[in-house]
Amino acid sequence: MRVGIPKEIRPFEGRVGLVPAAAAELVRLGHEVTLETTAGDLSGYIDADYQSLGVVIAADARALYESADIIVKVKEPVAPEIDYLRPEHLLFSYLHLAALPELTQRLLDIGLTAVGFETVQTASGRLPLLAPMSDIAGRLSIQLGLHYLHQPMGGKGLLLGGLPAAERGNVVVIGAGNVGGNAVAMAAQIGANVTVFDRNRDKLERMRAIGANVTGLYPYQQSLAEAVAAADLLVGAVLVPGERAAMMVSAEMVKTMQPGSVIVDVSVDQGGCVETTRPTSYQDPTFIWEGVVHFGVTNMPGAVPRSASQALSAALMPYLERLVAPNWRQDPALLAGINVSGGKCIHPALIAMQRH
Repeated sequence: MRVGIPKEIRPFEGRVGLVPAAAAELVRLGHEVTLETTAGDLSGYIDADYQSLGVVIAADARALYESADIIVKVKEPVAPEIDYLRPEHLLFSYLHLAALPELTQRLLDIGLTAVGFETVQTASGRLPLLAPMSDIAGRLSIQLGLHYLHQPMGGKGLLLGGLPAAERGNVVVIGAGNVGGNAVAMAAQIGANVTVFDRNRDKLERMRAIGANVTGLYPYQQSLAEAVAAADLLVGAVLVPGERAAMMVSAEMVKTMQPGSVIVDVSVDQGGCVETTRPTSYQDPTFIWEGVVHFGVTNMPGAVPRSASQALSAALMPYLERLVAPNWRQDPALLAGINVSGGKCIHPALIAMQRH
């Protein structure tokens, strides 16, 4: 198979689909791997790192897409990348199509097969290709929250962990999966008061075990509203695989937050779980609504491309090695990851959206 790794063109997106060592594994297995020139630069991998391992370097995106059967990229395609896609391509990337109906229609019109990293799912319900980026996004949500709580950034000027003679801050995390769990752990380690909401009791038990400053609660509307009103930092970490995120925090709840509080809605790439959030980019990452700072960047791990690319490549390789085989559709996890194919929506969440 001919595998193509294009350069990501979203603003401040430095991740690359495969690091050199991962690309070399495919070469070793007899596949032709092509990298668009400079695609790995922002992750710290120059063209020569790939060339020395047998990877071909394409002069531009057009040449890359023309040479490949399988496109392995990080983020969903945007213009002008979409114009390079052909019906015979197999696209393997993060897609988040539930929040992108226009892109969904474009992919349907092209007629290609697209497998979303975020919808590859094991029999046990694990999302192995989403997990490493969720880990990163969860940790970044606290780092970013700390930053935007600084008064020069529009925040209330609060040190989340507190210190002698100064109160601790309140962190509220909605969702106790990979994103939420990492956010809770980071916030607890710096000494904040942390409240995490989830419907799964086992997850809440794991969150409580992180520290005595962590409280795990069921998301009753009243309990959630009270916690949001007291939150200095609110992290949205809701995920339903392949579907739009459930709306958990209303605009009325946000209005009860103190001016200078911060919302980091990691769920924004699936539509967001806070009514007042909207997608932003690292070029213009925040906006203020009713005095509350909102961060809605849809490619949060792109801020740490070297770490993110290494973690993503390691997660991808077992599945990519199967994807390049002729019988890859016999793999249940990859089969579950198909979003569209041959002009039809395949993933149940997208089929349900079409019906509505």
